Amino acid sequence: MAETRPEPTGTAGPNRLMRVLDRVVGGVEWLHRNSRRDAGPARAVDHDLPLVISEIRAEADGVRSLRLSRPGGGPLPAWQPGAHLDVLLPSGRTRQYSLCGPPGERRHYRIAVRRLAEGAGGSREIHDELCEGDRIVARGPRNAFPFVRGRSYLFVAGGIGITPILPMVRAARTRGADWRLVYTGRSRASMPFLGEIGDLPAERVWIRPDTEFGVPAAGGELLAHAPPGAAVYACGPVPMITSLRLDLPGSTARGLHWERFSAPPIIDGRAFSVELARSGRTVEVPADRTALDAIGEVMPEVAYSCRQGFCGTCHVPLLSGQVRRRGRARGDDVALCVDRGRGPIAVDL
Repeated sequence: MAETRPEPTGTAGPNRLMRVLDRVVGGVEWLHRNSRRDAGPARAVDHDLPLVISEIRAEADGVRSLRLSRPGGGPLPAWQPGAHLDVLLPSGRTRQYSLCGPPGERRHYRIAVRRLAEGAGGSREIHDELCEGDRIVARGPRNAFPFVRGRSYLFVAGGIGITPILPMVRAARTRGADWRLVYTGRSRASMPFLGEIGDLPAERVWIRPDTEFGVPAAGGELLAHAPPGAAVYACGPVPMITSLRLDLPGSTARGLHWERFSAPPIIDGRAFSVELARSGRTVEVPADRTALDAIGEVMPEVAYSCRQGFCGTCHVPLLSGQVRRRGRARGDDVALCVDRGRGPIAVDL
């Protein structure tokens, strides 16, 4: 799972466009939401898992992978494709990264991180400050992007989005399912794990760098590779996911499951305040930002994962006030990544 910042909201024009797109693709989105509901929120993992960085490798321009092992050796907790680790960095930041090694591998974990020069600092810390032999702490694995058993699949990855997709491809191949992989990116130099993907059957893989085609791929172009009745699993930037959602009804695929790099755009947002009851702070949330972003500036350790209201990582108890719900928080909880206060609210932080 890539470390990201929310996309800035645009002017009234783009906001109107996003509203139209949401109406157009509304009939498609239920497929993904039902898959999330069937799986349930990702299981909370509260215990710390000490790890040592046993190897760091350059995988592409600006991308490095980290191999993580137990300091004294021994097996790690089991995981399934789509799972990620909550990585607690020495600075106190918590970031989420997909496990991208072979499914079932328990001697070590592998994550990959793209350095974001303008990001919130987590990726720069990993790239610039961590070295082989350093110790870190993680929690997990947890799975907010579950891979459901089926007969046929289309996997679509955009850049660093290959990280959760690669274990799914390996699992589908092991199960004997009918599958295809479409891998897009700005250029081949920016696309990690091309060497490993080169070991897959060439007739099932399409590498599609933008520099070799002039423009990013359209959804219909990507979906044209789907086997009949395929479930589509996609991870990548918002325009790629939106294009897939728009063009899915006209394809032979039967459903779309996705993980995107950034939070959905805030449309018609209104400013509100959040009282952090335990810490005694009050945070002002601007109209174009989420509560998670604003709280993260004063509490960088606040946990989050999908940023889309599905996984449950950032859910906290709502103590007072009313919220406009956009996520899957239940009862008296609030999803900090997408829910918004209808006025001042207080939460248990």
